[in-house]
Amino acid sequence: MAKAKLMDFDKALELYEPVLGFEVHVELNTETKMFSSAANPANSANHGAEANTLVAPVDMGLPGALPVVNETAVRYSISLGLALGCSIAPSSRFARKNYFYPDLGKNYQISQYDEPIAFEGSVDIELADGEVISVPIERAHMEEDAGKLTHVGGSTGRIQGAEYSLVDYNRAGVPLVEIVTKPIFGAEHRAPEIAKAYVATIRDIVIALGISEARMERGNLRCDANVSLRPRGQEKLGTRTETKNVNSMRSVERAVRYEIQRQAAILADGGTIIQETRHWHEDTGTTSPGRPKSDADDYRYFPEPDLLPVAPSLELIEQLRAALPEPPAARRRRLKADWGFTDLEFQDVANGGLLAEVEATIAAGASPAAARKWWTGELTRIANAQGREPGELATPADVAALQGLVEAGTLTDKLARQVLEGVVAGEGTPQEVVDARGLAVVSDDGALVAAIDDALAAQPDVLEKIRDGKVQAAGAVIGAVMKAMKGQADAARVRELILERAGSTGA
Repeated sequence: MAKAKLMDFDKALELYEPVLGFEVHVELNTETKMFSSAANPANSANHGAEANTLVAPVDMGLPGALPVVNETAVRYSISLGLALGCSIAPSSRFARKNYFYPDLGKNYQISQYDEPIAFEGSVDIELADGEVISVPIERAHMEEDAGKLTHVGGSTGRIQGAEYSLVDYNRAGVPLVEIVTKPIFGAEHRAPEIAKAYVATIRDIVIALGISEARMERGNLRCDANVSLRPRGQEKLGTRTETKNVNSMRSVERAVRYEIQRQAAILADGGTIIQETRHWHEDTGTTSPGRPKSDADDYRYFPEPDLLPVAPSLELIEQLRAALPEPPAARRRRLKADWGFTDLEFQDVANGGLLAEVEATIAAGASPAAARKWWTGELTRIANAQGREPGELATPADVAALQGLVEAGTLTDKLARQVLEGVVAGEGTPQEVVDARGLAVVSDDGALVAAIDDALAAQPDVLEKIRDGKVQAAGAVIGAVMKAMKGQADAARVRELILERAGSTGA
């Protein structure tokens, strides 16, 4: 496929106004699926199950199998709608969305069409410089997920060039809420940043509500990014493209920027934009054509005959409204002030998705600076190397306990990193790892003096150099002692003892 021509981003914004729209799918972490009693793989307890083992007749579309609405999924959906500032419909209805694809066993998806459970809301997002932008929400509706196809034999993992495809119906029927924005105007040069901030805000909201794992790399939260351009001064909207299932906030930002540059180049050359879905390629930072984008009529929506309308009571709605957590933007501002972080320090935590972990570590007794250091430093490094999330490696209580051992002088930073490796490997709590590996700092001055004497015997000129005022000469002895003690010594204490042996106070 020929490489797409791109226009310089700033030039594209001189000629055209970008209009954005987002469809974010949130998998709910209920115990069972949306319309069946099968276990829900979006729940962490069921993650990694063998293919086609978490299925029921309803999920496969077998004759005579009738759907039953998951009550918890309805409550979660209402809570999310309220958190998005939406009105909750007194009555909403499910509909059948008809399309034919191998991962949809019954050849239709149960969704909501003209009667969604939540509608007409808005959510505030905060950009890096503190500017707050309100994103209008058109609707949030309930539906079920489709299964998953694995294409085998090709070089890209996509259907093009594959020899055959495998279908896993475990995900079929997983409860989803799809959040659809209205067109977002006025984004201008900040369009990519707004895209990233919006998805991050939705993720923060669903995590705070406790309704989804919200892990983009697992598909718990997926974003379809709509981009269109219109010439400056024109009121008619341009033709949009929909980049599907972008699986990280960074990729959402890159995909929006790329589509602006790609569409601008086509329009400037007199071409036309095709209304279609696009696939995002993380490795090349590009999009490629998917399929022509269908309008609602093409899906032949009609009311689901096997399900009654959902009619939540006002009492339930108000009960869920009263239980809403602090809005993400307000929470971030409060935490930043409470922790005393600079903008950059706070961004490191927030961009890493580590606010909850750092907050819990501080609550467990660690200082804000120490909590940030461990989570954005060593734990993130290990997680990246293992392809995991930092929060999977250790608990906030473990991190706070580890820092406590450092502050008590039981561990040096170097030893603490070794202890953390043991915790990550499942060897127990920090104290248990210290005991099992024998990693505590040697605090016996007698043992340290013996090691110092051995090091001085090997370097007899060091004492004279120190006595002559060359205190830096002690560094070689300190290094030898630390090696002899396998790093289990306090370097500052070793230095003090060396100076004492030399009869010098140091400088």
